[in-house]
Amino acid sequence: MKKVNDTIFDLIIIGTGPAGLTASLYAERYRLKTLALGTFPGGTTNQAHKICNFPTEVEITGMELAEKMTKVALAQGVEIKNDEVVDIKREDGLFSIITDGYIYKTKTVILAKGMHHRKLGLTREKELLGRGVSYCATCDGMFFKDKVVGVVGGGDSALTAALYLADIADKVFLIYRGKELKGEPVWIEKVKSSEKIEILLETNIQDLLGEKQLESVYLDKPYGSSNELAIQGLFVEIGSEPRHAKYLHDLDIKLDENNFINVTPDQKTSAVGVWAAGDITNGSNGFRQIVTACSEGAVAAENVFRYLQKK
Repeated sequence: MKKVNDTIFDLIIIGTGPAGLTASLYAERYRLKTLALGTFPGGTTNQAHKICNFPTEVEITGMELAEKMTKVALAQGVEIKNDEVVDIKREDGLFSIITDGYIYKTKTVILAKGMHHRKLGLTREKELLGRGVSYCATCDGMFFKDKVVGVVGGGDSALTAALYLADIADKVFLIYRGKELKGEPVWIEKVKSSEKIEILLETNIQDLLGEKQLESVYLDKPYGSSNELAIQGLFVEIGSEPRHAKYLHDLDIKLDENNFINVTPDQKTSAVGVWAAGDITNGSNGFRQIVTACSEGAVAAENVFRYLQKK
């Protein structure tokens, strides 16, 4: 049976990535009784190999930046709990936030769950996860020291993953379905100049091969004399999708055609008392960066404060 927390919070933030942490920081400054719930402080920021476009840093790893953000939030008095939200109910003018072990009560909610990795959709992808298939080069790269690996994708996340792996692995194949790599020119230039990275354009992976571990991938066009490419690791970097849950529909929160949460300029959703911030929204003109997630989190918290002042 779930334990009921007796505290009635002014605000509960669901998600502890950049948007959620910034929202919690601002909420604390507004003296709102706030709780931030998430499974991993910093969210997917932890998985970024290098970040070179955050205003306070020349260069920093995602893990280091996530640690800094979390440390600042905690220093300001933010309460963060490692807890997964499974449902939200609106009852008697309050929201009941239901997690695996607890039920929390709150006057308002900010959704900041961010994104999850898009999958290839191949038959054995799930089976070989952790056995050669990975969605995080920073997390798993060191397991492939001096081995041959592949990276799928052509955007910034794929390019930076390939560069990171080039410092660890013996060889890196960058496999992309498009005709040209996409992303920041500086990363494209570095990838093209790397002696360890070989780029395979207009190429798709059709199958994952190997019994207990990934041994090779089957391509839709020959590499050399065979469609089979021998690699020991495959890092999937083909973008992300909004991290949704059933409770979005329970609250009748409107989504756009790409399943991102519709928000107004003050980060309101279609549900009264619920705001959203970060990569899960269609705000910031779709420009999903750490800095815009922080901005949306701050705006959401400020508008929660205004909303509560009027009640």
